[in-house]
Amino acid sequence: MFNSLSEKLESAFKNLKGEARINDLNIANTVKDIRRALIDADVNFKIAKEFTDKVKEKATGEKVINAISPGQLMVKIVQDELTELMGGEASEFNITGNPAVILIAGLQGSGKTTFTGKLANYLKTKKGKSPLVVAADIYRPAAIDQLTVLAEQIGVDIYAERENKNAVEIVQNAIKEAKSKNKNVVIIDTAGRLAIDEVMMTEVANIKAAVNPAEILFVVDAMTGQDAVNTAKAFNDKLDFTGVVLTKLDGDTRGGAALSIKYTVNKPIKFMSSGEKMDTLDVFYPERMAQRILGMGDIASLVEKAQDQYDEEQAKKLEKKIRKNQFDFQDFLEQLQQIKKMGNLKDLMGMIPGVGKAVKDIDIKDDAFKGVEAIIQSMTPEERSNPDLLDPKRKLRIAKGSGKDMNEVNAFMKQFDQMKKMMGMMNKMPMGGFPGMKGMRK
Repeated sequence: MFNSLSEKLESAFKNLKGEARINDLNIANTVKDIRRALIDADVNFKIAKEFTDKVKEKATGEKVINAISPGQLMVKIVQDELTELMGGEASEFNITGNPAVILIAGLQGSGKTTFTGKLANYLKTKKGKSPLVVAADIYRPAAIDQLTVLAEQIGVDIYAERENKNAVEIVQNAIKEAKSKNKNVVIIDTAGRLAIDEVMMTEVANIKAAVNPAEILFVVDAMTGQDAVNTAKAFNDKLDFTGVVLTKLDGDTRGGAALSIKYTVNKPIKFMSSGEKMDTLDVFYPERMAQRILGMGDIASLVEKAQDQYDEEQAKKLEKKIRKNQFDFQDFLEQLQQIKKMGNLKDLMGMIPGVGKAVKDIDIKDDAFKGVEAIIQSMTPEERSNPDLLDPKRKLRIAKGSGKDMNEVNAFMKQFDQMKKMMGMMNKMPMGGFPGMKGMRK
């Protein structure tokens, strides 16, 4: 995410490396490189210039001139300005109403339908809501099919009228259906086009007028950069939407949309999304995104993802087993599976300060734990709960069952033993360092 922009900003800050003081010359050179990095990231020139003018103004303040760590101070100034540019703080999501109506708009291919499913899943699992998704794209049967599959996958109801070609009527009928079934949120997936046209805009505006939504979310493909910002402006002029959703942040995202869209339409970015999995939807925090762009990681989001996967009862049981040095292969397997639920492994590592840069060129696949899982799953329940049972004969059987050779099995066993020894050394310390422990609880 934003790797190219991060690298270029880091390069810009090198102008200050080794400098004892900030002065007019090194400020000018740094600011020039920052502006170039933003423009390369597909940020509008006017926005990039205004941004760097603010950075320059703050950097030439009397207190900064006399500072001892100019590099760190410049990074802090840029972080603050990036945060402000992207909205300052997270925006509230309005789900008031009976039912609350959420209208989803955007161009075809932006990820509207997938986001509709993700939002329904988010509201169901994290907000305790009972959502109804509505297939209001009357032009593409495939969109209805896709939403139907997603609704089944996450266990929510869908409303569709395949033969009805009146989108407003479909939506009005859906709200009646929601009330009759006690659904407290209705999420409407509207039709999109490959480009803006009057028919699409009028239809979405008519739906808005008919249902008075609590939220109108404009979904934008983050990979389209400045084009996305221009499209957002056109939609906002017609719809006056309440917030923006950035999708496909796992792709080759230059950053232009995230950095420019709030400035252009003066509407907050409310969610960001990556991948196709239904649980890969996050509230957008401008400060956290600024930290990630500057290579500082995002520990707060990482902890939140961990908290979503662990409950207090599970944490207590695991803590007792570690305290008694009874942590076994089954426990290890369950921990791996919890980590996998947190999302894309490379994205998770990128949230750790300093790690994102180290792994940016490494292909870390989501099935990175597959070999270890295969080894553990080839054990009997008795072997999983009692690692000391694993003699050479049993290991050979496990190797054959998992499709691994003996060296791989022995290497894993050795790593597991080392991990248990480390846990034993930490037994007298307060818990909190292990996934699922006190520091990770809800």
